[in-house]
Amino acid sequence: MERKSGVLMHISSLWGEFSCGGFGKAAKEFVDFLSSCGFTAWQVLPFGLVDECNSPYKSYSTFGGNPYFVDLQQLFDEGLLTEKELSSAKQNTPYFCEFDRLRDNRLELLVKASERVDGVLRKKINAFIDNNPYLKDFCAFMALKGANGGAEWTEWQKTDYSAELEFGWRFIQYEFFTQWKEIKAYANEREIKIIGDIPIYVSFDSSDVYFNKKLFRMDDNNRLTDVAGVPPDYFAEDGQLWGNPLYDWEAMEKDNYKWWRERMSFALTLFDGVRIDHFRAFESFWAVDGKAKTARDGRWIKGPGMNLINALKSVAQDKLIIAEDLGDITKEVVELVEESGFPGMRVFQFGFLGGETPHKPHNYINNCVAYSGTHDNNTLLGYLWETPTDIKRDIMNYCSCNPDDWNEKGCDAIIKKIMASSAGLVIFPIQDLLGYGNDTRLNVPGRAENNWLFRITKKQVDLIDTNKYKELNRLYGR
Repeated sequence: MERKSGVLMHISSLWGEFSCGGFGKAAKEFVDFLSSCGFTAWQVLPFGLVDECNSPYKSYSTFGGNPYFVDLQQLFDEGLLTEKELSSAKQNTPYFCEFDRLRDNRLELLVKASERVDGVLRKKINAFIDNNPYLKDFCAFMALKGANGGAEWTEWQKTDYSAELEFGWRFIQYEFFTQWKEIKAYANEREIKIIGDIPIYVSFDSSDVYFNKKLFRMDDNNRLTDVAGVPPDYFAEDGQLWGNPLYDWEAMEKDNYKWWRERMSFALTLFDGVRIDHFRAFESFWAVDGKAKTARDGRWIKGPGMNLINALKSVAQDKLIIAEDLGDITKEVVELVEESGFPGMRVFQFGFLGGETPHKPHNYINNCVAYSGTHDNNTLLGYLWETPTDIKRDIMNYCSCNPDDWNEKGCDAIIKKIMASSAGLVIFPIQDLLGYGNDTRLNVPGRAENNWLFRITKKQVDLIDTNKYKELNRLYGR
């Protein structure tokens, strides 16, 4: 793998004026920032509409785009919003995502904009959606959901829906993908590759399940026989009960995993490469009884392995596919990652939990993607702050940094150590470039509230010494 480097920051964390980062000028400004630092990769999180806990990993569709990312300024410039409507959508604070406000107001505003499109644009929108069957399903699903008061699909009473609302969703998806296409082209012209994220599972309350019930482990009454999660580990003594439906891999194998192949193909129209979340489930997945209260009493069931991976590779060709091989990793998982040829992940923060580990930089191989931390980890500064003194001393000595200077120079020392490693691609969360503490952490797994809120301002990004990172990229051949 060619030596490269990049930054992890979700779209929602971008600066802007409308309660959430989006596909406006800030996205292009961030691309310019990456380019000025010598970075060549921008990693984002899933693009779907967030759930009630604001997570992008449990959406109403793995294909549909998040309405909150649609840039309102562009809609105003196109004459689809009034100045008063634009002004009413301005945020109260630039420092975190205002998800409650977005849920209350944004969809109504976007549907209002959709009612103003002319006949020419309406035809273009309908042609775009009709040529994308999964988006067509998603728009119908959301219109049905709206007609049923937002209830889960198993509780729906009405089977018809408002044509205006359905077109509103078509309009939103058209604007989402049209605006993103422009951002991606802007990035690619500046030699910045975009890395997306494919959640391993989908939400039960989604168009994915509603229109493809036979592909999931459900009984004849649409009840989940068992659900997804992970067993107890260092981070969660009861494991994590995710609650997502599990795939019926035998049913999927009958058409050579058509749904998964189309999912991958769709993702690679949006991104230059993708990370497959919870890749280890392709080898074996943790199944928990659908009535269980915790994930403690689940069981391992064999996954599809190389059969699915070969189907995905037939679609991906030479595009970058990152295997998120973290968590409870067995010899069989390691062998599957190696056989797939996909680069696995290395996370510096996992390197000092005890003993020799592949997460220490001297053990990184070229065919891996190394991170200072992920969206699920503490920031580097927060990690150092909370690490016991004796381990912190080891970390600083390992990184050739005076242990007494960890608070001031620790993050830089770790970043340099990762940069110097053999890893083909290295990625740093934006918080780590800024040296921010755990109050800017994006997500704490297993916690339902106060996640996914972090946003950055343009002034904060402007404080980053771009020459420092440009020199590090030059010095370490990235």
